[in-house]
Amino acid sequence: MAVEVNLGKGLDKAYENKPLKDILDAPPSALAGLTEKHDAALNDALGVKTIRDLGSNKYFALAGVLVALEGKEG
Repeated sequence: MAVEVNLGKGLDKAYENKPLKDILDAPPSALAGLTEKHDAALNDALGVKTIRDLGSNKYFALAGVLVALEGKEG
């Protein structure tokens, strides 16, 4: 089953047509709305140098799970 995802609005223009590996290896500023200042802050504070690091960071992963669980408490 093929899955197609349009990430154009979530990425900086320079990365819109890049392969996924290149996007994951890119700095966080490849995401629309982030800048090189954000790259430096994320690296200094959490050792995040790439989008892969950002997506696999335990703090961001936990925050994503908590948001997904919102309203599902029983």
